[in-house]
Amino acid sequence: MRLDLSDLKLVVCIADAGSITHGARYASLATGSASERLKSIEEDTGVKLFFRHPRGVSLTEAGEILVRHAREILFQQERLKAELGAYVKGFRGKVRLYANTSAMTEFLPGRLAKWLTEYPNVAIELEERTSADIINSISNGIVEAGLVSDAVDAGELTLEPIADDRLALIVPVTHPLRCRDNVFLLDAIGEPFIGLYPGNALQDHISEHARGLGHQLTYRIRMSSFEGICEMVSCGIGVGILPVSVAERFCKKLPYQILPLHDQWARRRISICYKNQNSLSPAMAGLIEFLRIVDL
Repeated sequence: MRLDLSDLKLVVCIADAGSITHGARYASLATGSASERLKSIEEDTGVKLFFRHPRGVSLTEAGEILVRHAREILFQQERLKAELGAYVKGFRGKVRLYANTSAMTEFLPGRLAKWLTEYPNVAIELEERTSADIINSISNGIVEAGLVSDAVDAGELTLEPIADDRLALIVPVTHPLRCRDNVFLLDAIGEPFIGLYPGNALQDHISEHARGLGHQLTYRIRMSSFEGICEMVSCGIGVGILPVSVAERFCKKLPYQILPLHDQWARRRISICYKNQNSLSPAMAGLIEFLRIVDL
């Protein structure tokens, strides 16, 4: 076999996504290129790695074996690069960090800017994922650590809450729900929603819980930013769900009512997640320690 690290990464990405199309995107490849490359990998190994289905792919027994070893190899490669890069006057190299939407937009920007200023020889590869995706990636050795909601089941992973991240329903100032106490998602399930684009980690999280209630949310329009949602709600177009900290920030210039959701999954905190202290590279351990103590 002549498999290289790029081949292993592609196979792992396809396995995690359950789709050649989505796996290609995670591997930064065109779908056609990924499909041809996967075909070459299977020809080179002499075994079929995936079963092809109308709506995706699933691993064969041989594929499961290859993916298990591929994860170990890719993790060790990332660990080697990180540890070789940590020397002399501080950390060097690249830190790969996954984060959910709230952490990406509210918690991390200022803190990461401060840390990167202190360590000019470090680069951060930051990706937005759902909390469930991040937990799965850490468990499978794809990434060392991530920032997730504490509402997710982390299993045996370490979970350290570091900031409040409660979600709220925002409604127009004349909306019938504006005077309600103890508002739940079910109370607004039939309302026209203003949401973020499909694929956004927070939007996927909200839609998942709506499906858990047996409903599909109805979207009048999808926006690319939290501010766009707030503007639409303030104009009476529909309702939206976003972190309380975001809602309070934009409420200073846009009129709408903020109703904290009382669903258990919406009463959450941003948490640092990782396997254990020994599993962290020096640079990642330093970043996590910084995030624990810094207060902007």
